[in-house]
Amino acid sequence: MTDRANSAVFWAGSAIRVLLADDEEMVRHGVRAILRHAEGIEVVEAANGAEAVRRAAEDRPDVVLLDVRMPVLDGLAAVEPLVALDPAPQVVMLTTFGDEENVLRALRAGATGFLLKDEGPQELIRAVRAAAAGDAVLSPGVTGSVIRRMLGGGPADAVAAAPDSRVAGLTDREREVMVMLGEGLSNLEIGTRLGIGVGTVKSHVGSILGKTGCGSRVQAALVAHQAGLMR
Repeated sequence: MTDRANSAVFWAGSAIRVLLADDEEMVRHGVRAILRHAEGIEVVEAANGAEAVRRAAEDRPDVVLLDVRMPVLDGLAAVEPLVALDPAPQVVMLTTFGDEENVLRALRAGATGFLLKDEGPQELIRAVRAAAAGDAVLSPGVTGSVIRRMLGGGPADAVAAAPDSRVAGLTDREREVMVMLGEGLSNLEIGTRLGIGVGTVKSHVGSILGKTGCGSRVQAALVAHQAGLMR
């Protein structure tokens, strides 16, 4: 069976489709071994960012786990073409503590979040499911420092630009939802708090991203803080 035919069979069904891109074969096999035993998750692999973009365009994964440093095309350069796909996958960066600056660049480019490579199996599985549901994925070990640095960015920072004007067109309900994005709540948690369905929450989040020009929930959360909505 050809690689492409294999892909078509592998993506069949309603499972969460995950594309894992990392140039280290040991890392790919380790992550795949964890995810393949989780119910409802299917995984294929790519060895670099260029291959990840090609496979994503062909196979339309729900989630892309993307290493930051790779040959041919690194993870940072791969984020924009990945999030530009229609439909776009949720892009989660696989990182180490030393990659903080690169993580910032990836989040500004539209990545959903970041996951430390040394997270445990259950954390990895939860992160994939959260990303597939449209929720932000942020490893708690480095979330605080990354958000502080993004909030402290200068005028050239893509997230920091004119936050007040970016939220001016939101409805009252969208502002409520954006505050909860700033609190780091998932779609399910937002829906429970507001007494609305997850589908309605997703619709509000999509509208918020469109009106504010944010590329991800993480960016929307940062704008909520910068615009003073959290008060």
